[in-house]
Amino acid sequence: MATLIDTVAWVRLEGGRILCARPRGKDAFYIPGGKREGAETDLQTLVREVAEELTVAIRPDTVSHVGTYQAEAHAQAPGTQVRMACYAADYTGTLTASSEIEEVAWFGYADRDRVPPVDQVLFDDLHRDGLLR
Repeated sequence: MATLIDTVAWVRLEGGRILCARPRGKDAFYIPGGKREGAETDLQTLVREVAEELTVAIRPDTVSHVGTYQAEAHAQAPGTQVRMACYAADYTGTLTASSEIEEVAWFGYADRDRVPPVDQVLFDDLHRDGLLR
């Protein structure tokens, strides 16, 4: 039976580029976010994960659903899928990589091959809509 990894991600676009982060010890960049803990809502997961990874506070009153994507999981057992609920939101604070993040970067569509399959589907949608250059 296939395994499904349930995640929530923060889509932060500025100037036609999207914010990505590379966790310590990983070879790929990911859209910031992560796995739900227990009975957390999407909003609770988003707020907690973004604070843990990038030391900023998501403004809950600005959160909007961008889309939910599913694809083969990166660096997991064959057949493992990841579902990523994506949200845009404003934030307060200064974007800073936390101790669990090695590197933060702003990617354009040309960087699509540097992110996992589920992020690539998001990149395709954002590019099609003219939001990611």
